[in-house]
Amino acid sequence: MNTFLKLGQEGQDIEALTKLLVQRGFLSTVSSRFDARVKTAVMGFQSQNLDERGLPLKVDGIVGPVTWWALTHPRVNVVPPEDPVPQRLPPGGTTRGRAALRAALAEMAAGAGESGANNSGPFVRKYLNGIINPPADWCAGFVSWCYDQHPAGCPYGYTLGARDVLKRCRTRGWVYDHRSQAPQPGDIVVWRRGPVDGWQGHVGLVYEATSGGMLYTIEGNKGGFPARVRRFSYILRSLDQLLGFCRVPDGTPG
Repeated sequence: MNTFLKLGQEGQDIEALTKLLVQRGFLSTVSSRFDARVKTAVMGFQSQNLDERGLPLKVDGIVGPVTWWALTHPRVNVVPPEDPVPQRLPPGGTTRGRAALRAALAEMAAGAGESGANNSGPFVRKYLNGIINPPADWCAGFVSWCYDQHPAGCPYGYTLGARDVLKRCRTRGWVYDHRSQAPQPGDIVVWRRGPVDGWQGHVGLVYEATSGGMLYTIEGNKGGFPARVRRFSYILRSLDQLLGFCRVPDGTPG
């Protein structure tokens, strides 16, 4: 694949692309036309996978060499470059948020993540909290577990659904617009995976939003096996697939 594949194109390269998307579970049927359905599938794949350096793919719905590499190297042991466990907690955030962030950093220091098989292992089982058994997606379970370490328990109710975290926070009035107020340590950030009206999502904790426009997060269940709890970085003004930020206020009961 020596070209860029994008919306409106047709031909054998598109057919090869859609075969891969079907194999990866992002598309139901093979097609020789790059239509809106294929673009949505590409963006869903990009939002969940890493390039050969172990960095998140750009979610733009265009298949260039980087995305093609990820498509043709399924479930390889792409381990992102290790980011050292931060030695400090940035200023700001609510007491509940900071407590959750401390729990997340302690898990990162302990090497928390998958073992044995994808979406499996003792840490994953702990985050799933007896709701379901591994193997299962665990990003929301990790965030819920971090908030649940407070004596008052998880303030929004323990859940394993990333979009459900956002829904529960929204009903409590905790969702805010990051363009008008800066994310703070321990806030919750939620992305979509796939269509806006779909059910798939991803969630993490804010570590820090810098004055230089960067967002640092602590997330689990991102990247190929063995995914670990680790720190990620983004350009705040161009967060692809973002659904929203949430802040748990002080004094919130479990």
